[in-house]
Amino acid sequence: MNILFTICARKGSKGLKNKNISNFCNYPISYFTLSAYELFKDKYGYNCDLAINTDSDKLLKQVKLTKINFTHIQRTEELAGDVVGKIDVIKDTYKKMSKNYDFVIDLDLTSPLRTVEDIKGVLDEVVNNPQAELSFSATDSRRSPYFNQVKMNEDGYFEPVINKGVTARQQVPCVYDMNASIYAYRPNFLINSKGKLFDAKTKMYKMKDSAVIDIDNPEDSDLMQIIAKYFYEKYPDYNLVYENIKNILL
Repeated sequence: MNILFTICARKGSKGLKNKNISNFCNYPISYFTLSAYELFKDKYGYNCDLAINTDSDKLLKQVKLTKINFTHIQRTEELAGDVVGKIDVIKDTYKKMSKNYDFVIDLDLTSPLRTVEDIKGVLDEVVNNPQAELSFSATDSRRSPYFNQVKMNEDGYFEPVINKGVTARQQVPCVYDMNASIYAYRPNFLINSKGKLFDAKTKMYKMKDSAVIDIDNPEDSDLMQIIAKYFYEKYPDYNLVYENIKNILL
């Protein structure tokens, strides 16, 4: 099986300044994704390539201090805007690699808490379902749009986002939070994509829900590092990724 891994990260950030090159638990945050990628490749023996699509010289400098082989795809100006969808960037990366791949897996740089098994789980969801065009990671949602998520109505009062008149969580469908950590795509979907995720037939892999917080401000980063230390002490699979960082450094 031939797999293209992509990491897409533009320079700058509106929420947390330079979050793609920030430190996390004593290492550059990118090293956690690189470590997970290397462990996955070694464990499962697939033919894997890594492409990093970025316009950040500082990020490239960090990555070049590791043993990881990768191809740099320069982020174009038209794909560097705030409202550009990530699928468009992944599609651009795939096309510029000029090689046939069975699947494309995107790893989010600011989701440092993932295991090798999480990556394999997301991949398996699309591999084992021939009609599926992509799969993504998610977690159990702690709130439901049917029950305890609300919006303001036209009269200025509040009501459930989806108003079905239910009185208990048990009456509504299970809902999940997409955590943006891992995506696995069939290349044909990327080639024909108009940039909309749910134009595809999708599958989902559920990750441990406390392991991912979107890092958009300094408080998020601080909280994630506290959570990370707990996970490294309690769960060997998470700690394996952390400890392996030493092995990928030059």
